[in-house]
Amino acid sequence: MSQIFILSPLNQFEVVSLIGLNAPILGHLNITITNLVLYSCLILLIVVALHLYGNNDYKLIPSKWSIVFESSFASLSSMVREQIGLSSEIYFPFIYSLFFFVLIGNLISNVPYSFAVTASGVVCLGLSFTIFIGVTLLALSIHGIKFFSFFIPSGTPLALVPLLVLIELVSYIARAGSLGIRLFANIVAGHTLLKILSTFLYKLFSGSLIVAVLTLIPFAIFIGLIGLEVAVSLIQAFVLTLLVCSYLKDAIQLH
Repeated sequence: MSQIFILSPLNQFEVVSLIGLNAPILGHLNITITNLVLYSCLILLIVVALHLYGNNDYKLIPSKWSIVFESSFASLSSMVREQIGLSSEIYFPFIYSLFFFVLIGNLISNVPYSFAVTASGVVCLGLSFTIFIGVTLLALSIHGIKFFSFFIPSGTPLALVPLLVLIELVSYIARAGSLGIRLFANIVAGHTLLKILSTFLYKLFSGSLIVAVLTLIPFAIFIGLIGLEVAVSLIQAFVLTLLVCSYLKDAIQLH
């Protein structure tokens, strides 16, 4: 049980084994359930449960949750349609699922002593590289060899083609890590800042009565930073899905 309840807030970035099974099968088989797996499954269950709870198929008057999800659906659908165009309906389920997975993961990570799934390099880079490979395969399946014209801007002088191709190629490959690194850096930076400030405030509150009273002012600022971190959770989920839509648009239209 000591591994389930994290002892330090910064330990929410550490992947630990909860349940493991070692069996002498196929040489040596090791099956392990980590906190990363546990919280990923928890996020999936929360997303599904919230949508089932907000289902309004059999109700005349929509509930608050129904209005929230319908508004989210309309906003995301509008964004995907504006970014991708006519074929947006094909990719909308993926964008919608990605948004809520990242959003719920970000919000759960704000709970003290929880595990931050979206602050895990494995998850963030895994998502980023998977999306990058999928977008590249999509572009190749649609355009074939014409896809490589994406790396040569129109009107480029022949002498500059090798240099620009190299620059465009590096820029394109950088997409493989940019999505994950952006999400990882923002979540880790925000949580680390809150950890440092909370430790400092705890020491101040543990001092004399006068110091504790004066600490109420920076504590109010700290509460505001917590609200800001919650807002960052929403913003980062939206930015991630917006960039994915942009990458899909480039793959479809070669812009």
